[in-house]
Amino acid sequence: ILVGGIFTNYNGSTENRIICLNTDGTKDASFNIGTGFDSLVQTIALQTDGKILIGGSFTNYNGVTNNGIIRLDSNGSKDTTFNSGTGFNFNIRSIMQLTNGKIIVGGQFNTYNGVTENKIISLNTDGTKNTTFNAGTGFDADASHINELADGKILIGGAFTTYKGDNS
Repeated sequence: ILVGGIFTNYNGSTENRIICLNTDGTKDASFNIGTGFDSLVQTIALQTDGKILIGGSFTNYNGVTNNGIIRLDSNGSKDTTFNSGTGFNFNIRSIMQLTNGKIIVGGQFNTYNGVTENKIISLNTDGTKNTTFNAGTGFDADASHINELADGKILIGGAFTTYKGDNS
């Protein structure tokens, strides 16, 4: 059981914003986060290969810069095959791996790797931008919920009123 949030302690032990629990509620000792995250873990998505996508308002994991997004291996170590570069400039609220393997990220951000990406972006499995996903000017406010339908279409909810400048 993966748990993320703003907490820094679990049962008297320092656990900075993420922990993996066994089904009986005890800490899974095989999941080692080192010093963990420096700020809020908002969303966690378990990939089909067992890797763990994590988004939030953090700027580092285990003392290393990771702005808003990181992918961990099942043991809690950083997956070095996922390169988010300079990452996001603001909070990630939702993250999901689609059935086609691509990753959709929604939140309050305006940029990814220094390039304008308003509140929504699709990433390839290595952390690079999926250029086949055209969000145009994106959303005008927070995109906080993502769900994939059986036909592959994506539903997105949030505080926005326009997408690509259209409010219809």
